[in-house]
Amino acid sequence: QVQLVESGGGLVQAGGSLRVSCAASGRTSSGYILGWFRQAPGKEREFVGRISWSGACTVYAETVKGRFTISRDNAKNTVYLQMNSLKPEDTAVYYCAGDVVGPSGYHYCGPSRYDYWGQGTQVTVSS
Repeated sequence: QVQLVESGGGLVQAGGSLRVSCAASGRTSSGYILGWFRQAPGKEREFVGRISWSGACTVYAETVKGRFTISRDNAKNTVYLQMNSLKPEDTAVYYCAGDVVGPSGYHYCGPSRYDYWGQGTQVTVSS
C-alpha cells in the first residue's frame, strides 16, 4: 500500500553532514506521518524523529536534537533527514517508516504504528 525507499547513506567523517532521503510511493494521497529510526549493530532500533504530514510538526530524539532536521516535500513524496555534526555514535542503518493518516491527521504529530518500513540505508561516521 505504501512503499518506502531510503537512499543517500554513505561514509562521512565525524563532524560532517549527510542527507538521507525517503521516497514514498503507493497509497500516499491520504497522507502519511513519517518517522526515522536507526539501528546500530548489537543495539535495538531507536527512534530518531518524525514529521507530520503537513510538515509543520517535527519531533526528535534527544540524542539528535539540534543536529538532525527532518523535512518533507509532499509534491515529490519525499522526506529528508538532514544530519549535521555527525558523530561515530550515529553510525547505523537508518530506516524510514510511515503511517497512513486521513484528512484529520494533517497535523498529527503523535506516536504512530509505522506499518510501512523501508529497507534502510547505511550511514557510517568515521573517527
